[in-house]
Amino acid sequence: MDDITKLRGGRRYYSLDSYLKNTFGKKLYKLSLSGGMSCPNRDGKISFGGCIFCSSGGSGDFACDCSDDTDRQIEAAKELVKNKFDGESYIAYFQAYTNTYAPVGYLERLFRPVIMRDDIAVLSIATRPDCLGNEVLDLLTELHQIKPVWVELGLQTIQEKTAERINRGYELPEFDRAMEELNKRGIRAVVHLILGLPGESREMMMESVRYVCKDKIFGLKLHMLNVVRGSGMAKAMPDYIPFDSMEDYIDLLISALEIIPPDITLHRISG
Repeated sequence: MDDITKLRGGRRYYSLDSYLKNTFGKKLYKLSLSGGMSCPNRDGKISFGGCIFCSSGGSGDFACDCSDDTDRQIEAAKELVKNKFDGESYIAYFQAYTNTYAPVGYLERLFRPVIMRDDIAVLSIATRPDCLGNEVLDLLTELHQIKPVWVELGLQTIQEKTAERINRGYELPEFDRAMEELNKRGIRAVVHLILGLPGESREMMMESVRYVCKDKIFGLKLHMLNVVRGSGMAKAMPDYIPFDSMEDYIDLLISALEIIPPDITLHRISG
């Protein structure tokens, strides 16, 4: 077994589980939290209704109640996962909506107490590339000096026509700018891609995979498109099925895994 295969825990790809065990010496479990924010693609700053694939909960359907403060959310999230995980270290994952869409003072009061907790090993923040201004980036850089900060970016596709169709609300150069800034500051990015978006061929999906892999990303989430109840897509295309069979998706996924560099961590391979 070569060194790369050992690093991957014997898998053909570098899973998040393997990375965590290699880096922290143990498994960590994500706690899904809410920062109580909205999204510029929902409140009218960019658009209304959000991306058409996004649920009414802003893709944070498993996040804890935003009416609770973060300490209560964390304890409630621990309770939810206690049957799966009995460790003492966690990833605090701000998942619902856009978690840098607020004044930097609010973000500081939200994130700093969480990252200072002894039971939190990583702070992971889901957001949009167009919500990463310099003040926000400066705060994330400062927090990253305390413990690792991951920024999760919902790119979904590099195809501009698809991006318009799904109402993503920003163009590809905005993602490129965000990646350049994050890499310059040493903050690790996890990029989300959706496989099976309407109108995309197999090659178009592979182009998205190849594109993000050249950007020095830390991690990648590959989602098989789900038509989620309450989303715009559920209203417009309730019967849409992205793949003819699970075998078709697996075949595409294998092709994607074959071109992903060995040092990129795979945080998800389905959805």
